[in-house]
Amino acid sequence: MTATTASVPQVIRRDGVVREAVRSVPEEVPIAFSYGGSSHAVMMGTPADLEDFATGFSLTEGIITSLAEIETIDVLQEGDGIDVQVTLAEDKEDALRARRRHMAGPVGCGLCGIESIEQAMRPVPNVSAVDLVLSAHDVVAASSALNHAQPLHAQTRAVHGAGFFVPGEGLIAVREDVGRHNALDKLSGAVLRAGRQGGVGAVVVTSRISVEMVQKAAILGAPILIAISAPTALAIRTAEAAGLTLVALARGEDFEIFTHAGRIRL
Repeated sequence: MTATTASVPQVIRRDGVVREAVRSVPEEVPIAFSYGGSSHAVMMGTPADLEDFATGFSLTEGIITSLAEIETIDVLQEGDGIDVQVTLAEDKEDALRARRRHMAGPVGCGLCGIESIEQAMRPVPNVSAVDLVLSAHDVVAASSALNHAQPLHAQTRAVHGAGFFVPGEGLIAVREDVGRHNALDKLSGAVLRAGRQGGVGAVVVTSRISVEMVQKAAILGAPILIAISAPTALAIRTAEAAGLTLVALARGEDFEIFTHAGRIRL
């Protein structure tokens, strides 16, 4: 099993005092996702919760729509990286092969795995009909709980966290990674693998909110996304169009709601 941290020597200058020390830092390795024996994408990430990562990545990339469409996941060490080999149901394997043929050739906009600006601005599921409501206390509790449920961040202070908060239950899953998108993919996979529906809870993250984070939350089916940092303008427009409640700058007792505020009882 690949280690998730490394201990490195350092020299610290603090309060005018210089000393030598050892610090724990997170590992970052190339993680390949292979389907049907063919590599599909390589991500730099934290080598933990890789079955969840593969499941969530497959969901948010539109490769699968349900956990039942994955038959097996095998995690293999490959030199300095990891190859996560995913076997899909036959119809999904066929669809992915056809998608690969369509994607063959130059990449138009320089973004990994897509060939057009239109694909970067893909439509997302609309979650307007999901009737989940959180209290202001729930929002505060969700962000506070996530801050205390990240062992890797507590050790290194260098990774992002993503959690799934269900009213009355609290955080039912938390995943961490050096990449904020990876952390959310891992969380999506964990929720699916736990047999839970995205519509029963809120996604809470430690990072800023870009459009990809909104897209991934909506694909999971979560109607509320809570973050400790601010959103981009495109993320706000995307959340508004998707019927998703976007809560940001959730720190202590304070937070700001940018879209669909009716889901938060103030």
